[in-house]
Amino acid sequence: MTSILVVEDDDAIRTGLVRGLGQRGLAVASVGAGLAALEVVVKDRPDVVLLDLGLPDVDGLQVLAMIRAVSKVPVIVVTAQDDDRTVVAALDGGADDYVVKPFGVDQVAARIRAILRRGGANVAAKPYVVGQLVVDPRTRTATLGGQLIELSRKEFELLLALASRQGEVVTRRELLVEVWQQPYGGGDRTVDVHVSWLRRKLGETAANPRYLRTVRGVGVRLVDPAAEASG
Repeated sequence: MTSILVVEDDDAIRTGLVRGLGQRGLAVASVGAGLAALEVVVKDRPDVVLLDLGLPDVDGLQVLAMIRAVSKVPVIVVTAQDDDRTVVAALDGGADDYVVKPFGVDQVAARIRAILRRGGANVAAKPYVVGQLVVDPRTRTATLGGQLIELSRKEFELLLALASRQGEVVTRRELLVEVWQQPYGGGDRTVDVHVSWLRRKLGETAANPRYLRTVRGVGVRLVDPAAEASG
């Protein structure tokens, strides 16, 4: 189970994240101060750290620097400050991503999945197998019936996002966050176009879908055609 450390001094936000991420199958620990966070990182080695910048004992950017001195754990900065200077300082200081308050738990969970797929501590050790489709996150390759599929970077990341949640409906908003890092919507057309391109390379169409099943008004799911037919 993926382990998450939430570093947040606001009780309501911390409790909401612990509960919400826990309901999504993650093992969540939390602390309300920077030095306590550093101790947990060293002792328990979480897979991802969610780090608030406004901490009561040590500035969040300093905590980030201390974490980076002892660990390569992926860090997602959580901040109410959305100015470029703060964001750039966090990313230059070693953060892997950032989320601006207020945020939804679904967005945070999507960011965590994206971080791990990009090479974090819990990146999948084995390829995802969906029928005759094999998606390998380590080599960033996909094959269908043993034949390599030529995919662009975004096409592969879209396919990987769907393969990692085989059978589940993944919403357009979730895909925008995970694949395009666009949490605020407005890019449904981008998702639809890439799904269309992906269909073509999987040898199917919207009228005759096999692996990619669109749920109108919601999102897309990746399925094993043989299992769907027998079910």
